[in-house]
Amino acid sequence: MRGLFRYLLIGGIALFSVTVFADPPMQSFYASVMKMSPEGKLGKVIQQEKIATTIKGAQAWKIAYISSDIAGRKTISTGLVVAPIGPAPVGGRPVMTWAHGTTGSAQNCGPSQVIDPAVPLNEYFLIGGNSWTDYGIPAIEEFLKEGYVLVATDYQGLGSGGKHQYSVAATNGMDTINAARAAVSMKETGANKKTLVYGWSQGGGAVIALAGMPDYIQQTGTVSDNLDIVGFVALAPQDISILAPSGKLDQASADKYFQDSQKMFLDNVFNFTHATMYYWGTQAAFPNLKLSDIFTDEGVKVANAIYSNKCMHTASDTFNFNYGSSYASLLKQKPSNTIAWAQAMLKGGVPVVKPLAPIQIYFGSKDTAVPPMMHKLYQEQACKLGGNVGRMQLPGEQSHFTTPGSSKPFYLEWVKDRIAGKPLANGCLGS
Repeated sequence: MRGLFRYLLIGGIALFSVTVFADPPMQSFYASVMKMSPEGKLGKVIQQEKIATTIKGAQAWKIAYISSDIAGRKTISTGLVVAPIGPAPVGGRPVMTWAHGTTGSAQNCGPSQVIDPAVPLNEYFLIGGNSWTDYGIPAIEEFLKEGYVLVATDYQGLGSGGKHQYSVAATNGMDTINAARAAVSMKETGANKKTLVYGWSQGGGAVIALAGMPDYIQQTGTVSDNLDIVGFVALAPQDISILAPSGKLDQASADKYFQDSQKMFLDNVFNFTHATMYYWGTQAAFPNLKLSDIFTDEGVKVANAIYSNKCMHTASDTFNFNYGSSYASLLKQKPSNTIAWAQAMLKGGVPVVKPLAPIQIYFGSKDTAVPPMMHKLYQEQACKLGGNVGRMQLPGEQSHFTTPGSSKPFYLEWVKDRIAGKPLANGCLGS
């Protein structure tokens, strides 16, 4: 049972009340998954359900599969698998594994939970958006026509039990590759092991984190060992860890790193929601951290109430309705335990190693949700290590939310060439 905290302004006086209620109701598929234990090989499908899809020539399933997190704990993730109908060609079908952007942190925030989830990406903010959340898979129709299998993770904690490790890029990346393993293991898909990873925003961070995790990708003993990763596409990828100071963290550098990263996201209530949900998710990944290190006593209660029960846009609306411009009052002016928090943010972030395969980043010049400087710094570091990382500013004045649509004409060809095994120029040289 969790509390909902409401503030009512009566005669200029703020009164505080608590209403207690249960978790949001779940569809039967997810309710049953939440009762399961995370046992089995990585990628093992422990539950699946065939679902209808409006895309012609396609078949789709909801799945639950075994994954793990940054702490090495086995977890369960849910997701969506879509494949062409009919026998697969000789050699099987390549796999596209999609890592979605921010939807929230409550159990009912997984994109596969909406009605008819196997559709092209549908964004809340855009004119054509028809839901309270973002859902769907970008370029799904085009990729199906090419004969690819698509799999889209919900991430752990978004319909599978446990607390979602929001924007802990390493954990989100693990969920993304284990989803590919799951899709390959399903005989119904006709999938082979040739795999391309793509994602946006939170999912873009998962993509570039995964690119720096060769040991995790190449480990044996999974349901589908030896995946052939041919490329990574990152749309406006977030990477908080890239801003960390070099060298050993001392108190002064940890304080500065933490405070500087906070300042980037406290300018409005929407960005504040992203930042504080990230703290909530990071604490879930690293139990040595406490929310009370960062939040006031009231802030801890409010954050737990909101993030356990609401998805992204309703969470932001709740902060705005109850706190207006004073939302930052829920944070301590002087956070404590910042060395441990900075270390956790680094460990759960994007590894600074040579990427396993070529990466292509797309971004808009008017992106205020994920500052382009983040992935510019990432590209510089990855290129110095010998990686092949291209980075393209999209034409026009593209925002964070127009990036998926405006980048599609460019990444469709890039993906097709990687699947076909065509040579690729070094993206670092053109930056």
